[in-house]
Amino acid sequence: MSDQGLDVEQIPDIEWDPATLGAPVEALLLMATEPIPADELARAVGAPVDVVTTCLEQLASFYDETGRGFELRRVGQGWRYYTRAAHAELIGAWLLDGQPGRLSQAALETLAVVAYLQPISRGRVAAVRGVNVDGVIRTLATRDLIEEVGRDPESGARLFATTATFLERMGLTSLDELPPLAPNLPDASALEAELAGLANPTLDEEIE
Repeated sequence: MSDQGLDVEQIPDIEWDPATLGAPVEALLLMATEPIPADELARAVGAPVDVVTTCLEQLASFYDETGRGFELRRVGQGWRYYTRAAHAELIGAWLLDGQPGRLSQAALETLAVVAYLQPISRGRVAAVRGVNVDGVIRTLATRDLIEEVGRDPESGARLFATTATFLERMGLTSLDELPPLAPNLPDASALEAELAGLANPTLDEEIE
């Protein structure tokens, strides 16, 4: 046997039953602080990746069919437990009872602008929102929700985009899954105009 150990996917005479892996996979997911890829779970339980993937899909279906208060989602390249959207109002009220929100309204609005218009410069975000966003941009970057991804070829201004952490927190696999803008930001007419390509270009920015 090599130092790297035996590759279980090369053992032809073992019949793997995804159902028997449910308990150990659940235990690992309950301890997770971020999505765990199927191949990592497979290494942990010593089973082929395709069998573990089937197990994960079966668990997700079981939670849906039995109406659990949580669900198992595939997010990005991994899997993680999330509370169901149906209980968001209850959980939100409980978390915010006597506590300040994790992000201010200004931060949430700025994050939305970046999410829908990325890559975008700080000056353009400020133009869309109509206020200075320097402090908010720093806050979002510190929390790893946005990051610098380059510079504008014309003005040299820094460009920002959302991060993998943003997708994880939103429960999304990709930016293509972002919900339609209007239902969530009904008053953001300027932002909608930007998305439609109707807004006027912003003023040239100073190189940072």
